[in-house]
Amino acid sequence: MLNIKGEHIYLRALEPADLDFLYKLENDTSVWEVSGTLKPYSKKVLQSYLDNAHRDIYDVKQLRLCIGDQNDPCIGLIDLFDFDPKNRRAGIGIVIAEPSYRNRGVGAEALSLLCDYAFSVLDMHQLYANILEDNLASIHLFKKLGFKEIGIKKEWIRTHKGFKNEIMFQKINTNES
Repeated sequence: MLNIKGEHIYLRALEPADLDFLYKLENDTSVWEVSGTLKPYSKKVLQSYLDNAHRDIYDVKQLRLCIGDQNDPCIGLIDLFDFDPKNRRAGIGIVIAEPSYRNRGVGAEALSLLCDYAFSVLDMHQLYANILEDNLASIHLFKKLGFKEIGIKKEWIRTHKGFKNEIMFQKINTNES
């Protein structure tokens, strides 16, 4: 099992026991706007996803990890997606599902751990993130971790309140040899 340890949290592979957590998170309509979800997920669909979560990132082009600490094995998720080994880049996304863990450095430590893993183990040249312009906490987090704003996609995401701009951030691996 993949397990990446930091000072206060760790990142780990998804386990069958995470079904209830995934079910709750994936069906939380408050995160659908950023996840692109349009309909609820059944436990059967999510169980099938978990059954295949062990597949290699080079095969499925995605890596989803649970963020845990000594008190809770899954307080959020962090993903690499659109993994492109030829161009050595991937998208990155994070959600801290438990509100009591927000604004406590958990997201920063998780993002730092995954960036280090992507750059040193997966040999990525760059990571990018797409963040809605009104998601100030995420914008602050990614800037804090060295991601640079590289553009704005105008009226990119349709919501029940109209269209929103999406800001694209990028981090280049400056430690490459």
